[in-house]
Amino acid sequence: MNDRSVMRLARLQQALAVSGTLHLREAARLCGVSEMTIRRDLAASDGAMTLLGGRLVMASHPHYVPAYDLDVQQDSHALAKRRLCARAVGFIADGDTLFIDCGTTLLPLVGQLATRERLTVVTYALNVANAVSLLPEVRLVLLGGLFHASSQSFGSDDMSAAIKRLGINRAFISAAGVHTERGVSCFHFHEVAPKQAAIAHAEQRLLMVDESKLGQVRPAYFAKLDDFDVVITDGDMAPLPESGGPRIVAA
Repeated sequence: MNDRSVMRLARLQQALAVSGTLHLREAARLCGVSEMTIRRDLAASDGAMTLLGGRLVMASHPHYVPAYDLDVQQDSHALAKRRLCARAVGFIADGDTLFIDCGTTLLPLVGQLATRERLTVVTYALNVANAVSLLPEVRLVLLGGLFHASSQSFGSDDMSAAIKRLGINRAFISAAGVHTERGVSCFHFHEVAPKQAAIAHAEQRLLMVDESKLGQVRPAYFAKLDDFDVVITDGDMAPLPESGGPRIVAA
């Protein structure tokens, strides 16, 4: 890192100490450089500052959460995820069309599908699609668009319309945060549209989360808890309203 980059980072830290956050455009104007230069400065820094929703914040900012890493999540709570999926397969009937969400929580569910016949799987997740493609008796519908490597999933403006045209019996939805008051959320905004479309059009909506997700709030809100029919979890859910609300199933 050169001296000019160090000076720019110091100036930005001083500005954040006053304002708390700073839009990337304003940061570039303050330093007299392009937004790309600011991005490069941040990438070469010690991680004290980061971008969150197009705004610079200190890593110690209360709304900052670490970036989602699929490789890390693959190993996180792996046994719990297998238990969740073993419980979830009991909801699947022969001939169902299933929506399987992205991430790592639902990947073990694919290994359970051979116990059912004439299934169709709809997904926008590359890791799920790759696993389903190895099952000769399961029909696969892969929803395409721009590929997001961070979550191995696709996103497009017309994905919601594509999901609406499909007859989905059961939607298996994953989340990075589940809060009884602030709803269900994830890390990536491109996941919101397909999740919401699947929830809106499936006959049955199942949320699957291990205990590490409970009580958490992530940047991209996509549903209320009572938008789901079933929540499958290995953790203790906070009390839900007496009227309505999903059925809680322990894994």
